Amino acid sequence: MPSSNDISQLHTTQAKLLAGTRRHFFSRCSMGLGSIALASLMAEQQAKAAPSPQDPLAPQKPHGAPRAKNVIYLFMAGGPSQLELFDYKPKLQELNGQPIPQSFIEGKRFAFMNSSHGVKLLGARREFKQHGQSGAWVSDLLPHTASVADDLCFVKSCATELFNHAPAKLFMNTGSGQFGRPSMGAWVTYGLGSESRDLPGFVVLQSGPRGPRGGAVNWASGFLPTTYQGVPLRGTGEPILNLSTPGGISSASQRKAIDAIRDLNLARLVETGDAEIQTRINSYEMAYRMQTSAPDLIDISGESQATLDMYGVDPLQPSFARNCLLARRLVERGTRFVQLYHTNWDSHGGPGETLEDDFPPRCREIDQGCAALIRDLKSRGLLEDTLVVWGGEFGRTPMGENRDKTGRNHHIDAFTMWFAGGGVKAGHTFGESDELGFNAVEDKAHVHDLHATILHLLGIDHKKLTFRFQGRDFRLTDVHGKLLRGMLA
Repeated sequence: MPSSNDISQLHTTQAKLLAGTRRHFFSRCSMGLGSIALASLMAEQQAKAAPSPQDPLAPQKPHGAPRAKNVIYLFMAGGPSQLELFDYKPKLQELNGQPIPQSFIEGKRFAFMNSSHGVKLLGARREFKQHGQSGAWVSDLLPHTASVADDLCFVKSCATELFNHAPAKLFMNTGSGQFGRPSMGAWVTYGLGSESRDLPGFVVLQSGPRGPRGGAVNWASGFLPTTYQGVPLRGTGEPILNLSTPGGISSASQRKAIDAIRDLNLARLVETGDAEIQTRINSYEMAYRMQTSAPDLIDISGESQATLDMYGVDPLQPSFARNCLLARRLVERGTRFVQLYHTNWDSHGGPGETLEDDFPPRCREIDQGCAALIRDLKSRGLLEDTLVVWGGEFGRTPMGENRDKTGRNHHIDAFTMWFAGGGVKAGHTFGESDELGFNAVEDKAHVHDLHATILHLLGIDHKKLTFRFQGRDFRLTDVHGKLLRGMLA
């Protein structure tokens, strides 16, 4: 007969079996799902096969036929003045110094009420000319951009809803002024994945005197898995701080450590099903691969002198022009969405923000790089598949400001952006503002409409690109957005 000790052990074993769950069984079983998933992942890496369905950045099939595969978004942070650059208004010149008709401003709100009301109309103090076969109006501040006017589609009827910098940047990037929403680059990589295996699908490059107001929320993934957030890269030195292997650690020992961390994370992933753990696994692997790919990306020593001269790049200095060159190199390597931020385009007329002294240097900093990027992409056959976007979070008023020097206030009702490549009409102007540049009067292009059109050019139906969060389906365009067909080639 079994002893009392044997009976006690039997009861203990039975209790453990009864308390066990299917999740415990599969996670502990030596031939369970965890081992199968781990073996699959290891086999994939050893064979260097195509990305598995577990890879959130694996290329995805779009909803429709795409006109563009990649996006380069040149974001002029601070709100560049369309009236000094692209939106030529002879009537505004004629009425310079006169009060704006009350009908234009009745019921309007401005970011700085005391400096906007009671001020006079301000004509642009620049020389405008028509350029190329398209006859596009561009001022003398952007001679290089003017030289590629026939490759650009100017949208002069852009409109937004928020008139202060940080929320307006957030709105332009995420379709909402509320924190916590995914940026457009995150939505695009969520919907399409990335063609690059060794670089992030969404990369951010910055230049100018400081970072954009709002900072990282402009390229964050919001409620999407953090795999899709933008990754800021430095243009010189170490692309990402602490990316290099510390001294005294061999490649083999580092590989063993990453493999051990991956195995632990994968076991936890099987237990919890938490998508953020999959993000963590992929982040470790991407960082390991980027130890080689990122330094190779920013090493422009292999570029021809003619290319460097075209961009106006000093190989030893970070600049917007250098970032434009890096953007071309990124899309060549399959990165899906590249966003360049350049500050400071705020032009109120105060110290460091005058239209006379400070605006022209801002223009010179970006002019040659923008034009070179268009030419370079076109010469390499990349412009057809790459959508280039240029613009800020809003524009500037037709009135001046009550400041010591010349400036303009924030303006949300009519401003200009330009697009190139990727299925938009080249040498075309879409939309118009009124004779003073105050309101959009033809083909108004709201931010939601611009987002819907950009997604369409990538083959994405903006109404179908959704993510369920807190009980509802969210999308980049919220419940808005219409396709701006007049922009399409």
